[in-house]
Amino acid sequence: MTKTAPHPPLTKALRSDGVEARNRLLDAALALFAEKGFSKTSTREIARAAQVNIASISYYFGDKHGLYRAVFMDERLNPTIAPASIHADGKGIEGSVRALLLGFIEPLKQGELLQHCMKLHFREMLEPTGLWQEEVDCNIKPAHAALVAVLCRQLGLARADDDVHRLAFSISGLGVMLQIGHDVVADIRPKLLASHAALDLYCDRLVGYAIAMAEAEGRRRASTPNPTAATSTQRTKRT
Repeated sequence: MTKTAPHPPLTKALRSDGVEARNRLLDAALALFAEKGFSKTSTREIARAAQVNIASISYYFGDKHGLYRAVFMDERLNPTIAPASIHADGKGIEGSVRALLLGFIEPLKQGELLQHCMKLHFREMLEPTGLWQEEVDCNIKPAHAALVAVLCRQLGLARADDDVHRLAFSISGLGVMLQIGHDVVADIRPKLLASHAALDLYCDRLVGYAIAMAEAEGRRRASTPNPTAATSTQRTKRT
């Protein structure tokens, strides 16, 4: 009598698609790291939540630290904003600003995962492992510098002053606020975030607001021949 081969265990079936298994580990680890932090989350419970063999963690990520890094840097939720996509020859301010803001808008389409990501980032700031500083140095600073260069070109400046940096931070803040305040927006006006189309429209509006801010700064400078000198004089008067 021919024996029937036993069915493979569930974990092997789930691991048949490497990309799917890897993403399931990322998603499970994100939720647990965000809730409990790095030190209080075990690889065993991550594997159990992802429904994979614990050996999958070492196979895909090396170890727990490698998994945490992969979670924190996951391009689906924390995309790298390449400076060249912002400050490129021939790209006007609208295209530059859109490239920046899309880095904040597109992750919102991941739904609940982004909320876990925000929580993880806050936790990383309170319980640093070094990844937040790496994020600042390798992603945020270069993107900021690229936006500053675009604004200098738009405003006809040879070099940036404090007001250009203020403007750059304010434009980036449009996207940051939407991510951090996502739950507030969803509570007050849920339809603004209800679909991918709604998020695309939100991005269009933010681009328009950012351009208006840049234009307002240009008008302010045009009405103040020497903004730096004027600012210095105001400080002297207050003193």
